[in-house]
Amino acid sequence: MLSRTASSHPLCSLKLYLAAVLDLYSRFVVGWAVSAVNDRRLTLQALEMAVQRRRPEPGLLHHSDRGCTYTCEDYQRYLAARGITCSMSRRGDCYDNAVMESFFATVKKEEAERFPTDRAAKNALFDYIEVFYNQRRRHSTLGQISPAAFERRAA
Repeated sequence: MLSRTASSHPLCSLKLYLAAVLDLYSRFVVGWAVSAVNDRRLTLQALEMAVQRRRPEPGLLHHSDRGCTYTCEDYQRYLAARGITCSMSRRGDCYDNAVMESFFATVKKEEAERFPTDRAAKNALFDYIEVFYNQRRRHSTLGQISPAAFERRAA
């Protein structure tokens, strides 16, 4: 599982931040959250969605960058309480979280970066992530099938 928060770019008249947790095996976005504030609550909300969806067994490896929202005590305590092993990039290693960087670049390219309201941004991101990206978007790393189709095949 990989985790990252989008860089600070405006999604509407206010800045909104997107935090996402991605299953590295299937590229399925298992957790995500949007907020006007880029803080630990945002990343915890995305992580909680991922854990609720997947109910991982102890020993899951969760990788993120060294952002303060991932190194904070609350986030680390949440991982430890569920037996999730934390993995982080070395300082200055921009390639270690490349899959998440690619995801955010894809979101920016395929979905507009600006919306008339924060509600419009949240609705558009729901449609993009849950309806399109996870269910229908084809991925070259998955043999040109969607993350949902890949997971069904693997099961």
